[in-house]
Amino acid sequence: MFIVLAILAFGFIIAIHELGHYISARLLNVKVNEFAIGMGPKLLKKQGKETLYTLRAIPFGGFCSMEGEHEEGEEPDPRSFLSQKRWRRIVILASGSFANFIAAFIIVLILTAGADGFAGTTLTNVVDRFPDQGPSEIMAGDRIVAMNGERLFYYDDFVLFSNLNAGKPITITLDRNGQIVEYERRTYIVDGNEEFRYQLAFNEIEANFIETLKYSVYQTYSFIRLIRLSISMMISGAASLSDIAGPVGIVSTMNTIGQETAAQYGFLPAFLNIVFFTAFIGVNVAVINLLPIPAMDGGRILFTGITWIIEKITGRHLDPKYEGYINTGAFVLLIGLMILIFYNDITKIISDLIARNN
Repeated sequence: MFIVLAILAFGFIIAIHELGHYISARLLNVKVNEFAIGMGPKLLKKQGKETLYTLRAIPFGGFCSMEGEHEEGEEPDPRSFLSQKRWRRIVILASGSFANFIAAFIIVLILTAGADGFAGTTLTNVVDRFPDQGPSEIMAGDRIVAMNGERLFYYDDFVLFSNLNAGKPITITLDRNGQIVEYERRTYIVDGNEEFRYQLAFNEIEANFIETLKYSVYQTYSFIRLIRLSISMMISGAASLSDIAGPVGIVSTMNTIGQETAAQYGFLPAFLNIVFFTAFIGVNVAVINLLPIPAMDGGRILFTGITWIIEKITGRHLDPKYEGYINTGAFVLLIGLMILIFYNDITKIISDLIARNN
Protein backbone atom coordinates (compact mmCIF):
# COMPACT_ATOMS: atom_id res chain seq x y z
CA MET A 1 0.00 0.00 0.00
CA PHE A 2 2.62 2.55 1.06
CA ILE A 3 4.97 1.72 -1.81
CA VAL A 4 2.12 2.59 -4.20
CA LEU A 5 1.44 5.83 -2.33
CA ALA A 6 5.15 6.67 -2.44
CA ILE A 7 5.34 6.10 -6.20
CA LEU A 8 2.23 8.21 -6.74
CA ALA A 9 3.67 10.93 -4.51
CA PHE A 10 6.91 11.07 -6.50
CA GLY A 11 4.96 11.10 -9.75
CA PHE A 12 2.89 13.98 -8.36
CA ILE A 13 6.05 15.99 -7.63
CA ILE A 14 7.34 15.60 -11.19
CA ALA A 15 3.88 16.26 -12.67
CA ILE A 16 3.61 19.53 -10.72
CA HIS A 17 7.07 20.59 -11.89
CA GLU A 18 6.32 19.93 -15.54
CA LEU A 19 2.87 21.48 -15.18
CA GLY A 20 4.57 24.70 -14.08
CA HIS A 21 6.60 24.74 -17.31
CA TYR A 22 3.50 23.90 -19.34
CA ILE A 23 1.26 26.61 -17.85
CA SER A 24 3.85 29.36 -18.24
CA ALA A 25 4.61 28.26 -21.82
CA ARG A 26 0.92 28.39 -22.73
CA LEU A 27 0.43 31.75 -21.00
CA LEU A 28 3.38 33.15 -22.97
CA ASN A 29 2.04 31.63 -26.23
CA VAL A 30 4.85 29.13 -26.69
CA LYS A 31 3.87 26.00 -28.59
CA VAL A 32 4.00 22.80 -26.50
CA ASN A 33 4.38 19.66 -28.60
CA GLU A 34 4.02 17.12 -25.78
CA PHE A 35 3.24 17.15 -22.09
CA ALA A 36 4.26 13.82 -20.54
CA ILE A 37 3.92 12.34 -17.08
CA GLY A 38 6.46 9.55 -16.63
CA MET A 39 9.13 8.28 -19.00
CA GLY A 40 9.45 5.35 -21.36
CA PRO A 41 6.67 3.71 -23.40
CA LYS A 42 3.32 5.49 -23.67
CA LEU A 43 0.47 3.94 -21.69
CA LEU A 44 -2.18 6.53 -22.50
CA LYS A 45 -2.21 9.42 -24.95
CA LYS A 46 -4.59 12.13 -26.04
CA GLN A 47 -3.98 14.57 -28.85
CA GLY A 48 -5.11 18.07 -28.04
CA LYS A 49 -5.43 20.95 -30.48
CA GLU A 50 -1.63 21.16 -30.75
CA THR A 51 -0.28 19.30 -27.70
CA LEU A 52 0.03 15.55 -27.23
CA TYR A 53 -0.73 14.56 -23.62
CA THR A 54 0.81 11.25 -22.55
CA LEU A 55 1.06 9.03 -19.50
CA ARG A 56 4.18 6.86 -19.68
CA ALA A 57 5.19 3.59 -18.06
CA ILE A 58 8.04 4.70 -15.79
CA PRO A 59 6.69 7.03 -13.06
CA PHE A 60 10.08 8.61 -12.24
CA GLY A 61 10.12 11.52 -14.64
CA GLY A 62 8.18 13.58 -17.13
CA PHE A 63 8.70 16.42 -19.57
CA CYS A 64 7.17 19.40 -21.29
CA SER A 65 8.48 19.42 -24.86
CA MET A 66 8.27 22.88 -26.43
CA GLU A 67 8.68 23.76 -30.08
CA GLY A 68 12.30 24.60 -30.96
CA GLU A 69 13.40 24.15 -27.37
CA HIS A 70 16.90 22.91 -28.14
CA GLU A 71 17.72 24.18 -31.62
CA GLU A 72 16.73 26.81 -34.15
CA GLY A 73 15.98 26.06 -37.76
CA GLU A 74 16.63 28.39 -40.68
CA GLU A 75 13.19 29.90 -40.23
CA PRO A 76 12.32 29.43 -36.56
CA ASP A 77 8.67 29.27 -35.57
CA PRO A 78 7.77 32.58 -33.87
CA ARG A 79 6.08 30.50 -31.16
CA SER A 80 9.15 28.34 -30.52
CA PHE A 81 10.95 28.50 -27.19
CA LEU A 82 14.21 29.91 -28.55
CA SER A 83 12.34 32.61 -30.51
CA GLN A 84 11.13 34.16 -27.27
CA LYS A 85 12.72 37.08 -25.48
CA ARG A 86 15.14 36.07 -22.79
CA TRP A 87 12.93 37.11 -19.86
CA ARG A 88 10.16 34.89 -21.24
CA ARG A 89 12.52 31.91 -21.49
CA ILE A 90 13.73 32.50 -17.94
CA VAL A 91 10.14 32.66 -16.66
CA ILE A 92 9.30 29.37 -18.39
CA LEU A 93 12.45 27.65 -17.09
CA ALA A 94 11.92 28.87 -13.52
CA SER A 95 8.19 28.13 -13.42
CA GLY A 96 8.65 24.39 -12.83
CA SER A 97 10.45 25.00 -9.55
CA PHE A 98 8.03 27.80 -8.69
CA ALA A 99 5.16 25.32 -9.07
CA ASN A 100 6.90 22.91 -6.66
CA PHE A 101 7.34 25.69 -4.09
CA ILE A 102 3.67 26.67 -4.34
CA ALA A 103 2.55 23.03 -4.10
CA ALA A 104 4.71 22.49 -0.99
CA PHE A 105 3.30 25.62 0.64
CA ILE A 106 -0.29 24.50 -0.07
CA ILE A 107 0.38 21.00 1.31
CA VAL A 108 1.87 22.39 4.53
CA LEU A 109 -0.97 24.91 4.84
CA ILE A 110 -3.57 22.14 4.54
CA LEU A 111 -1.73 19.91 7.03
CA THR A 112 -1.38 22.69 9.62
CA ALA A 113 -4.86 24.16 9.14
CA GLY A 114 -6.25 22.25 12.11
CA ALA A 115 -3.37 23.00 14.49
CA ASP A 116 -4.14 24.61 17.86
CA GLY A 117 -0.83 26.46 18.01
CA PHE A 118 2.87 26.55 17.21
CA ALA A 119 5.74 26.52 19.70
CA GLY A 120 7.86 29.66 19.46
CA THR A 121 11.40 30.39 20.63
CA THR A 122 10.68 32.56 23.69
CA LEU A 123 11.46 30.84 26.99
CA THR A 124 8.54 30.92 29.41
CA ASN A 125 10.31 28.85 32.05
CA VAL A 126 13.81 27.57 32.86
CA VAL A 127 13.95 24.89 35.55
CA ASP A 128 16.20 25.54 38.55
CA ARG A 129 18.66 22.76 37.73
CA PHE A 130 19.33 24.04 34.21
CA PRO A 131 23.10 24.74 34.18
CA ASP A 132 23.28 27.81 31.93
CA GLN A 133 21.20 30.29 33.88
CA GLY A 134 22.01 33.88 34.70
CA PRO A 135 22.33 37.37 33.21
CA SER A 136 25.22 36.35 30.96
CA GLU A 137 23.54 33.12 29.84
CA ILE A 138 19.89 32.04 29.58
CA MET A 139 16.86 33.34 31.48
CA ALA A 140 13.10 33.00 31.35
CA GLY A 141 11.69 35.63 28.99
CA ASP A 142 14.63 35.39 26.58
CA ARG A 143 13.90 34.79 22.91
CA ILE A 144 16.42 32.48 21.25
CA VAL A 145 17.26 34.31 18.04
CA ALA A 146 19.96 32.09 16.54
CA MET A 147 22.19 29.08 17.09
CA ASN A 148 25.63 29.16 15.46
CA GLY A 149 24.39 32.00 13.28
CA GLU A 150 21.33 30.14 12.00
CA ARG A 151 18.12 32.09 12.58
CA LEU A 152 15.44 30.42 14.73
CA PHE A 153 11.77 31.06 14.00
CA TYR A 154 10.01 28.23 15.87
CA TYR A 155 10.82 25.56 18.44
CA ASP A 156 11.34 23.12 15.55
CA ASP A 157 14.48 25.09 14.64
CA PHE A 158 15.75 24.79 18.22
CA VAL A 159 15.39 21.00 18.00
CA LEU A 160 17.00 20.82 14.55
CA PHE A 161 20.10 22.88 15.27
CA SER A 162 20.55 21.41 18.74
CA ASN A 163 20.73 17.93 17.29
CA LEU A 164 22.80 18.93 14.23
CA ASN A 165 25.40 20.42 16.58
CA ALA A 166 25.30 17.65 19.17
CA GLY A 167 28.69 17.25 20.78
CA LYS A 168 29.99 20.55 19.38
CA PRO A 169 30.07 24.06 20.83
CA ILE A 170 26.96 26.10 20.11
CA THR A 171 26.90 29.89 20.10
CA ILE A 172 23.43 30.93 21.25
CA THR A 173 22.11 34.40 20.45
CA LEU A 174 19.36 35.71 22.74
CA ASP A 175 17.05 38.71 22.56
CA ARG A 176 16.47 39.95 26.10
CA ASN A 177 14.06 42.88 26.04
CA GLY A 178 15.72 44.27 22.92
CA GLN A 179 19.27 43.60 24.14
CA ILE A 180 21.31 40.97 22.27
CA VAL A 181 23.13 38.46 24.49
CA GLU A 182 25.48 35.78 23.15
CA TYR A 183 27.01 32.88 25.01
CA GLU A 184 28.49 29.49 24.17
CA ARG A 185 27.67 26.10 25.57
CA ARG A 186 28.74 22.59 24.67
CA THR A 187 25.52 21.16 23.27
CA TYR A 188 21.77 20.77 23.52
CA ILE A 189 20.35 17.34 22.76
CA VAL A 190 16.59 17.42 22.66
CA ASP A 191 13.42 15.69 21.53
CA GLY A 192 13.41 12.68 23.82
CA ASN A 193 17.14 12.03 23.92
CA GLU A 194 18.09 10.74 27.39
CA GLU A 195 21.18 12.98 27.45
CA PHE A 196 18.98 16.06 27.54
CA ARG A 197 18.19 16.14 31.26
CA TYR A 198 17.06 19.74 31.59
CA GLN A 199 13.73 21.19 30.58
CA LEU A 200 12.99 24.45 28.84
CA ALA A 201 9.43 25.69 28.29
CA PHE A 202 8.67 27.72 25.17
CA ASN A 203 5.82 30.08 24.32
CA GLU A 204 2.78 28.91 22.40
CA ILE A 205 1.63 30.90 19.34
CA GLU A 206 -2.10 30.76 18.66
CA ALA A 207 -2.80 29.17 15.28
CA ASN A 208 -5.07 31.83 13.79
CA PHE A 209 -5.28 32.34 10.03
CA ILE A 210 -2.34 34.75 9.79
CA GLU A 211 -0.07 32.66 12.04
CA THR A 212 -0.93 29.51 10.09
CA LEU A 213 0.01 31.26 6.86
CA LYS A 214 3.26 32.46 8.42
CA TYR A 215 4.10 28.97 9.70
CA SER A 216 3.42 27.44 6.26
CA VAL A 217 5.72 29.98 4.59
CA TYR A 218 8.34 29.31 7.27
CA GLN A 219 8.13 25.54 6.78
CA THR A 220 8.65 25.89 3.04
CA TYR A 221 11.66 28.11 3.74
CA SER A 222 12.88 25.56 6.31
CA PHE A 223 12.86 22.86 3.63
CA ILE A 224 15.10 25.07 1.48
CA ARG A 225 17.43 25.69 4.40
CA LEU A 226 17.73 21.96 5.08
CA ILE A 227 18.80 21.43 1.48
CA ARG A 228 21.37 24.21 1.78
CA LEU A 229 22.72 22.61 4.96
CA SER A 230 22.89 19.21 3.25
CA ILE A 231 24.86 20.65 0.33
CA SER A 232 27.21 22.40 2.78
CA MET A 233 27.74 19.11 4.62
CA MET A 234 28.64 17.39 1.34
CA ILE A 235 31.12 20.15 0.45
CA SER A 236 32.69 20.00 3.91
CA GLY A 237 32.87 16.20 3.83
CA ALA A 238 30.40 15.69 6.68
CA ALA A 239 28.18 13.84 4.18
CA SER A 240 29.11 11.77 1.13
CA LEU A 241 27.64 10.73 -2.19
CA SER A 242 26.32 7.57 -0.55
CA ASP A 243 24.01 9.77 1.52
CA ILE A 244 22.26 11.07 -1.62
CA ALA A 245 19.01 9.32 -2.57
CA GLY A 246 17.58 9.10 -6.06
CA PRO A 247 13.98 8.32 -7.04
CA VAL A 248 14.22 4.69 -5.90
CA GLY A 249 15.75 5.69 -2.57
CA ILE A 250 13.16 8.42 -2.04
CA VAL A 251 10.27 6.05 -2.72
CA SER A 252 11.86 3.47 -0.40
CA THR A 253 12.19 6.12 2.34
CA MET A 254 8.56 7.17 1.89
CA ASN A 255 7.49 3.54 2.11
CA THR A 256 9.52 3.03 5.30
CA ILE A 257 8.08 6.19 6.87
CA GLY A 258 4.56 4.99 6.04
CA GLN A 259 5.08 1.48 7.39
CA GLU A 260 6.74 2.57 10.62
CA THR A 261 4.22 5.31 11.35
CA ALA A 262 1.27 3.04 10.51
CA ALA A 263 2.58 0.32 12.82
CA GLN A 264 2.71 2.77 15.73
CA TYR A 265 -0.11 5.24 15.07
CA GLY A 266 -2.32 3.89 12.29
CA PHE A 267 -2.93 4.56 8.62
CA LEU A 268 -4.04 8.22 8.70
CA PRO A 269 -0.94 9.59 10.50
CA ALA A 270 1.21 7.49 8.16
CA PHE A 271 -0.56 8.91 5.13
CA LEU A 272 -0.15 12.47 6.44
CA ASN A 273 3.56 11.85 7.07
CA ILE A 274 4.01 10.75 3.47
CA VAL A 275 2.13 13.85 2.28
CA PHE A 276 4.40 16.08 4.40
CA PHE A 277 7.50 14.29 3.09
CA THR A 278 6.15 14.80 -0.44
CA ALA A 279 6.19 18.57 0.17
CA PHE A 280 9.80 18.34 1.36
CA ILE A 281 10.91 16.30 -1.68
CA GLY A 282 9.04 18.70 -3.96
CA VAL A 283 11.11 21.58 -2.58
CA ASN A 284 14.24 19.44 -3.06
CA VAL A 285 13.34 18.97 -6.73
CA ALA A 286 12.72 22.71 -7.07
CA VAL A 287 16.02 23.75 -5.50
CA ILE A 288 18.16 21.17 -7.33
CA ASN A 289 16.62 22.22 -10.65
CA LEU A 290 17.48 25.86 -9.95
CA LEU A 291 21.15 25.13 -9.24
CA PRO A 292 23.43 26.56 -11.97
CA ILE A 293 24.24 23.12 -13.37
CA PRO A 294 24.18 22.57 -17.16
CA ALA A 295 21.11 20.60 -18.34
CA MET A 296 19.20 21.72 -15.23
CA ASP A 297 16.76 24.62 -15.40
CA GLY A 298 19.16 26.74 -13.34
CA GLY A 299 22.02 25.98 -15.73
CA ARG A 300 19.90 26.97 -18.71
CA ILE A 301 18.87 30.18 -16.96
CA LEU A 302 22.54 30.92 -16.24
CA PHE A 303 23.49 30.26 -19.86
CA THR A 304 20.69 32.57 -21.03
CA GLY A 305 22.17 35.32 -18.88
CA ILE A 306 25.74 34.60 -20.04
CA THR A 307 24.77 34.72 -23.72
CA TRP A 308 23.04 38.06 -23.14
CA ILE A 309 26.26 39.46 -21.61
CA ILE A 310 28.40 38.05 -24.44
CA GLU A 311 26.11 39.47 -27.09
CA LYS A 312 26.08 42.87 -25.38
CA ILE A 313 29.89 42.90 -25.34
CA THR A 314 30.51 41.50 -28.83
CA GLY A 315 27.43 42.90 -30.55
CA ARG A 316 26.89 39.52 -32.26
CA HIS A 317 24.18 36.91 -31.86
CA LEU A 318 25.51 33.71 -30.23
CA ASP A 319 24.54 30.53 -32.04
CA PRO A 320 22.22 28.52 -29.71
CA LYS A 321 23.85 25.28 -30.88
CA TYR A 322 26.66 25.95 -28.37
CA GLU A 323 24.15 25.81 -25.53
CA GLY A 324 22.91 22.56 -27.03
CA TYR A 325 26.45 21.11 -27.01
CA ILE A 326 26.95 22.08 -23.36
CA ASN A 327 23.56 20.76 -22.28
CA THR A 328 24.05 17.50 -24.20
CA GLY A 329 27.44 16.90 -22.57
CA ALA A 330 26.09 17.80 -19.15
CA PHE A 331 23.07 15.57 -19.72
CA VAL A 332 25.35 12.59 -20.41
CA LEU A 333 27.22 13.28 -17.16
CA LEU A 334 23.88 13.68 -15.36
CA ILE A 335 22.68 10.31 -16.64
CA GLY A 336 25.92 8.78 -15.36
CA LEU A 337 25.35 10.34 -11.94
CA MET A 338 21.74 9.10 -11.91
CA ILE A 339 22.92 5.56 -12.70
CA LEU A 340 25.41 5.78 -9.83
CA ILE A 341 22.72 7.05 -7.44
CA PHE A 342 20.33 4.33 -8.68
CA TYR A 343 22.99 1.71 -7.94
CA ASN A 344 23.53 3.27 -4.52
CA ASP A 345 19.76 3.19 -3.81
CA ILE A 346 19.46 -0.48 -4.76
CA THR A 347 22.54 -1.39 -2.70
CA LYS A 348 21.09 0.34 0.36
CA ILE A 349 17.73 -1.42 -0.01
CA ILE A 350 19.38 -4.84 -0.37
CA SER A 351 21.66 -4.15 2.63
CA ASP A 352 18.65 -3.11 4.74
CA LEU A 353 16.74 -6.27 3.76
CA ILE A 354 19.71 -8.47 4.65
CA ALA A 355 20.12 -6.69 7.99
CA ARG A 356 16.42 -7.15 8.85
CA ASN A 357 16.48 -10.86 7.99
CA ASN A 358 19.58 -11.59 10.08
